[in-house]
Amino acid sequence: MTSDKTMKFNFRGEEQEISPRKVLFTVCDALKEKGYNPINQLVGYLQSGDPAYIPRHNNARALIRKCERDELLEELVRTFLDSKRD
Repeated sequence: MTSDKTMKFNFRGEEQEISPRKVLFTVCDALKEKGYNPINQLVGYLQSGDPAYIPRHNNARALIRKCERDELLEELVRTFLDSKRD
């Protein structure tokens, strides 16, 4: 029996997309827990793309790699500019 309805295929399974904002906060928390300066480590990662700047603690390294670096930078700039508007 065939159906005329279009089937939807989800390549990633049940995995939910996570926002760059949530990724940044989660990674920042993991960096703090491991005793790193989150700003220094995130700048190193964003400049170089080298995931070694981010620890594996709490799956932070895998999590940050789910976002493109330009998406993370966009979130940082947007949040900064939004906070400066009066």
